[in-house]
Order: sequence, then C-alpha cells, then structure tokens
Amino acid sequence: MLIVKAGGGRDLNWDGLAADLLEARTREQVVVIHGGNAVRDDLAVRLNIPVKRVISPSGVSSVYTDKEALDVFMMAYPGLASTEIVARLRRAGLDAVGLSGVDGGLWRAKAKREIPVREGDKTKLLRGNLTGRVDSVDVRLLGILLEAGYLPVVCAPALDEEGMIVNADNDIAAAVTAVSLGALAMVFLFEAPGFLAEPNDPGSRVAEIPAAEIEARLSEARGGMTKKLIAVSRALAGGVRRIYFGDGRTAHPLRDALAGRGTTFR
Repeated sequence: MLIVKAGGGRDLNWDGLAADLLEARTREQVVVIHGGNAVRDDLAVRLNIPVKRVISPSGVSSVYTDKEALDVFMMAYPGLASTEIVARLRRAGLDAVGLSGVDGGLWRAKAKREIPVREGDKTKLLRGNLTGRVDSVDVRLLGILLEAGYLPVVCAPALDEEGMIVNADNDIAAAVTAVSLGALAMVFLFEAPGFLAEPNDPGSRVAEIPAAEIEARLSEARGGMTKKLIAVSRALAGGVRRIYFGDGRTAHPLRDALAGRGTTFR
C-alpha cells in the first residue's frame, strides 16, 4: 500500500499526479491525503478573516485556529479544495471519493486548547485554540473503500477526544494513517525539489537521509518542513519502510519521487 500526501500549494500538478496515480494503482492500493493552504488563504482574504500564523518556542510554524478560523478552514479544505481535487481525479479516470478526518470518525486528535507561542524574545500562552494532533486512525471506512476499488482522498479536520471538530496537521495525520494501514511506502509532494539543506537554494537538495540523521536535519528545516520531518520520523518508527519527498510541480510528480529524484528516507 502507498500513501501519497500532496501539499496544498498553488502550483501542484494535479493532472500529472492523476496520471501517475492511475499507473500506481495497477500495482497496489493507494490513499491520497491532501492539503489546502492556498485555497484557505484565498478564501480568508475574500471573507476578510486574516490567517494568524504563530511560532512555537522550538521554532515550528503553525496556524492559530479560533472558531472563525476553523469555519474558514472547513469551507476551504473538505469543501472547496477537496471537491475540486476529487472532480479532477475523477475526470482523469480515477474512482476518487473525498473524505475528511471527521467522516466515519477517521482521524482522532489530541486537542491542544492552549499553545505556547514565541513573540520576539518572549513566550506566551494562547488560549481558545481549536487544533489537535492526530494520534489514532479508525481505518474501517478506508478498508471498505479500498476493497471496493475506490481511491480515498482525505484531508483535515479531525475529531478530538470529545468528538469536537479540530484543525489538524495533514503531514502528521498522513504518517499516522500510513502506520495504521500498514503501508510500506509514503510520498510527500510539495513545491520544492525535495529536502533542501539551504531552504532557499533548490540546488541544495539532499538525495538521501537515513533515519538516524533526521533529528540533526531539523535544524536546517524551515516552516512546514519541520512538521514533515517529524512525520517522516514517526512513520519510519511505525514500520513504513520507504518515504520519498518529491517535487509536486513536475510533469510526473509521483513517478519522479518514487524514482528517487527528490529525497529518500529509509
């Protein structure tokens, strides 16, 4: 089984990915997990609801989610982004079905109602946060769809311990999903050639990173790359054997990633 995590940037080549998915599904079952940050940001501007980004004390960037922001998130991710992606995949001949982590109780997250954030040289506690980190997956619905020949296409939000809707990081959720399904391989596609030792230098792509070196590489990561590395580490520890970072903008994003043209983790 293969888990494909596709980022939510504007330039991801979904038509090329669709062609690659058709090919991949002749060999194995596939689950697609996607982001939607570009759609969310555009919608937030149209609704005049600014996206508030915060930095944790360890330097990890994330979006602060209050009730208003969560409403925008739900309209953007399982609404606009997912529906468009599923329609595009179906036009390409894939029997895609869109799901959020809420459907069938798929993703369960540990709520983070209060989060420490860094502001300058100070750390403060933000309350009223509606996010969580996915730590368990109910795979029954995915199993039913896969056995019936469908391509599940999944995105946040998730449900917390009390059954409330929370924003959740798709990279971490993808890793937990891969482990829960017993997947042997994962691919992360985004708008870069792979993991870059120098974040602003496309020529600094690192071709291969052993699992033992991931923690050391965290200091080189910026923005969302930090969470991707955390997700990779969690997936490898859970039994996933091969993980690939690939450039989602190429003519054949999935094919290129699996061929090792991005960054390979083992």
